[in-house]
Amino acid sequence: MSAIMVRDLPRDERPRERLLHDGAASLSDAELLAILLRTGTKDCSVLEVAGKVLACFQGVGLTGLVHMNPREITRIPGISTVKAATILAAVELGRRLSIKAAEKIGVVHGPEDAAHYAMPRFRHEQREHFAVMLLNMKNHILGMSDVSIGSLSASIVHPREVFRPAIQYAAASVILFHNHPSGDPSPSREDIAVTERLVRAGRIMDIPVLDHIILGERRFLSFKEEGLFPNNGSK
Repeated sequence: MSAIMVRDLPRDERPRERLLHDGAASLSDAELLAILLRTGTKDCSVLEVAGKVLACFQGVGLTGLVHMNPREITRIPGISTVKAATILAAVELGRRLSIKAAEKIGVVHGPEDAAHYAMPRFRHEQREHFAVMLLNMKNHILGMSDVSIGSLSASIVHPREVFRPAIQYAAASVILFHNHPSGDPSPSREDIAVTERLVRAGRIMDIPVLDHIILGERRFLSFKEEGLFPNNGSK
């Protein structure tokens, strides 16, 4: 039995025509991916090829593409190097758009603002990243600086590396961040120990640490909100 090709579908059921008529939000992941792929194979429609791509990431969906390289994607039947490049370019554009949208948050009023600013940068990382957000006297965001990559430990996250960008940019205070690739933002004993050490260092340097936020999968944990944050006498 031959595959039903997109060209054989009624015009109002074809992904590209539906996107133009009803908007991109009306399409499924497979239909959006099919538009990027443009063509299928001799035996598979482009929608079937798109379905094969998504089948590789059951449970995580399209976000699984973030962690793949072109060679891995081209192992999927029907995906050429050109199509792999198109997919990865679209994924990267989406990532950058998320970051740009988050950067519109210019002032931190609470943990939610800070987490929403940082989330797009780290949500798809497969290793732990530790970073510091720099704030001025009015809690305007001056920027974020990466400190380390790897499992959180006192030896890796040294106060010298954390506060160096704060001094360089004359930050009045900082917020600590790191991600949990597992998606669960619950703090470990090491997380708590590192936080206490950095809060003490900030007190000595007169650069208060306002919070430590752990980023998970679409959720976060604020040490301050959870009552885990040491009292440093900051604002």
